[in-house]
This record gives sequence, C-alpha cells and structure tokens, in this order.
Amino acid sequence: MNRIKCLSLALCMIAGVAWAKDDNNFYLKSGDTVVFYGDSITDQRLYTIIVETYVATRYPKLDVSFIDSGWGGDRVSGGEGGSIDTRLKRDVFAYHPSVVTVMLGMNDGGYKAETESNDAIYFAGYRHIVDSLHANLPQVRITAIQPSPYDDVTRTPSIPVAGGYQYNDVLRSFGKWIANYAPQAGIDVADMNTAVVSALTQAHDIDPVLAKEIIADHVHPGFAGHMVMAEQLVKAWKGRNVVSSVTIDASRPAIKVESAEFAKATELSTSGTIAWTELDDSLPLPYKQWEDMWGGGPTIGLILKSTDLISALNEQQLKVKGLSAGTYSLKIDGESVGAFNNDQLAAGINLALLKTPATEQAMKVYHLAASHQEVHVDWWRNVSMPLADYMLPEANAAVDAMTALDKTLAKKVREVAQPAPHKFELSPVQ
Repeated sequence: MNRIKCLSLALCMIAGVAWAKDDNNFYLKSGDTVVFYGDSITDQRLYTIIVETYVATRYPKLDVSFIDSGWGGDRVSGGEGGSIDTRLKRDVFAYHPSVVTVMLGMNDGGYKAETESNDAIYFAGYRHIVDSLHANLPQVRITAIQPSPYDDVTRTPSIPVAGGYQYNDVLRSFGKWIANYAPQAGIDVADMNTAVVSALTQAHDIDPVLAKEIIADHVHPGFAGHMVMAEQLVKAWKGRNVVSSVTIDASRPAIKVESAEFAKATELSTSGTIAWTELDDSLPLPYKQWEDMWGGGPTIGLILKSTDLISALNEQQLKVKGLSAGTYSLKIDGESVGAFNNDQLAAGINLALLKTPATEQAMKVYHLAASHQEVHVDWWRNVSMPLADYMLPEANAAVDAMTALDKTLAKKVREVAQPAPHKFELSPVQ
C-alpha cells in the first residue's frame, strides 16, 4: 500500500491523496466468462444478478461476462431441460467458460428424510458433473455451492418432522459432502446454507412475522435472501468490502485531505464551505434503491440488521475530523444527501447506505445486468430451444438479434459502471 503523504495543503489541493490495496487476490480476472449452473434458485436470477452488479461496480476495469444457466427442477441428473450431459453440453460447454458455479441439491433430496440411496445418487451425479467440466474445459475453475436452505427456522416445517428431522438437514448433509469432496476434486466452495440460516435466525428474533417473507415458500428466497447468498459467493471469491474511504482533517488553518483509499480527493477548498472533488475507484451497491424497488421492501432492512452485509460488502466511508460542534449539511453535485453532526462525521458516514449519485448510477448498472440476464434467458429458453426442430429462418434471425442485444447489454453494464467524479460540499446548518 503506497500512501502519498501531503507535505502541504497546496500539494494536497493539487494532487489529493490516494492509495490502493492489491486486488490481485480476487478470484475473477479480466477475460473470464462465468456460467452459473443450478436449479430454480439459480433460475430466479437474483443472486446471479447481484453478483454481476457487485463485480461490475467494485471492479469496473475487469472485463467479465456472466451467463445464468439455471433451470427449475434440476437435479444432478438433469431435468426438464434435458439430461445432465445435454444440459452441460448446450448450457455450459457451449460458452467456453473459465469459471463455473454449481448449486444443486434442493430437488435431489426429494423433500423427504435422508436415505443412503439418495445420497449415493447425489454424490455420483455431482462427481460426474465435475469430471465432465474438467474433461471438456481443462482450465475451468469451479466453485461448488453448498445448497441454500429449506427454511425450517421461521415457521413450522411443511414437511413432517420425525425424530427431530428437518429437510434442511438433508441439504446440510449434501453441503458437508461437497466440502469434503472439493479438495480431492481441486474445486472451490461457497456455503449458501449456513449464512442464510443464521440470517433467518437473527431476523426471526428481531421480527418473527417479517422474517417469514425472506423465504416465503420455504425454498425460494426473495431478494433479501439472495443478497446473503450473493455475499457468500463474493466472500468465497475474496471480493473487496471497501468501495472507498476518504478522511478530511478540517482543523483550521491546515485543512487537508488526510487519506483516500480507493479514491482520489482533489480541489479542496474552504471558502465558506468545505468542498472537494472526489473520484472513487468503484461504485457502492445500491442498498437503499433495492429497498425501494418492487421485490425489495422491508425484508432488506431486516436482513441488513441480521447480517454483516454492510461491513462485508458495502463500506464507502467519509470521515471529516476537527469540525466545530454543530450540524452540517452534506451535498453531492448540489443535491443534499443528509445532515450530520460533527461527532457523526468524525466517526464516519457510510455513503453506501444513502441515496447518492453513485448509488443511483449503481442502480442503473443493476437494471442493465438484470436486462442482460433476462434477454439471455428469452432467446435461449423461449426461442432457440423450443423452435430448434422447426428450422425457421425467422427464429434464427430472432436468436441472432437477441444474442447481439445480449452482448451489447453485457458491454453496457461495464460502461455504465465506470465511476465519475463528484463535487462534495459540507456546510454548517444555520
């Protein structure tokens, strides 16, 4: 980590202060293509879109492509979309991915107590998937996902309980097997069960009625549940939690930018208000906008209280030290984002939890990522597959047009995710 130490206020005003930690440990690299493979929980296209949004906003210089190949009802043997070998050939190998995630298990357990025969089928089927991936994609990196939970926490289980058995015990058992198998197979692991169960438990303690909506049907998490799942994949990939961190020392007369991490703070001025221009290396995740959107709602606020989602994924800290006692208005690009007292500003404000120009920009990235994944599914599932046997020229033309749009949207995600400079102003409230 290299700090640019300001020797004078004038130097700070010209150059600002910036340093960046080494991001080389992040799992994804420029040029990667990621295929998400799984059942209906992957097919929901929620944790996959959240992960795509995170990567685009936190690492805007990376050129990474994302494809969701989830199919409702799938098991390790395949499902309505075809046998496992058909699915892998058509929906994974065809994209030549460098990274594949696999989450299966919810349907493999059969929604009944664990049996040796079911276990044997699951273990053999999972091995076949991994062996096939390695055989057809020799350089592929695989992240095996321990399956997300069946919600036995927030309500009475809908599956009969015998001898203390709960259906999530089956999924936990599958997950333990995956964790033991992974080192032998040379694959990575992300646990989407333990953290979600912990979140459900904490949420139930806070608000037992609202907690039921996190996984309303026991199986398919809503957006808030998928936020926790996405977090676990990002953690497994060693994703960075910090968006940026800027500290300004407002002690007069030597007001200065003390530090700037993953950011540049320049053009510091103190004529009436403290003002500066800030260019962050990345964008925050738009938690506030997600809470306000359809499908978001109060469960997001509850899940933020019940997990470490803020500290683990979304820290965009602004600290201003040495202010006189009082309340201060913070504006970004001329728009008020809130009022804070001197103690709050000295302790630090997490801008990622507010509505700011940066979170508004990140929300546009999210919408583009969602559109990109939806267009992909439209041409794959609704045109290309069902009409393949009819050899319709119009269908081929439609697929060509939609795949072109799919690629354009994916490119647009990265373009819109590029950070822009913003003008900050901090002034006392009279």
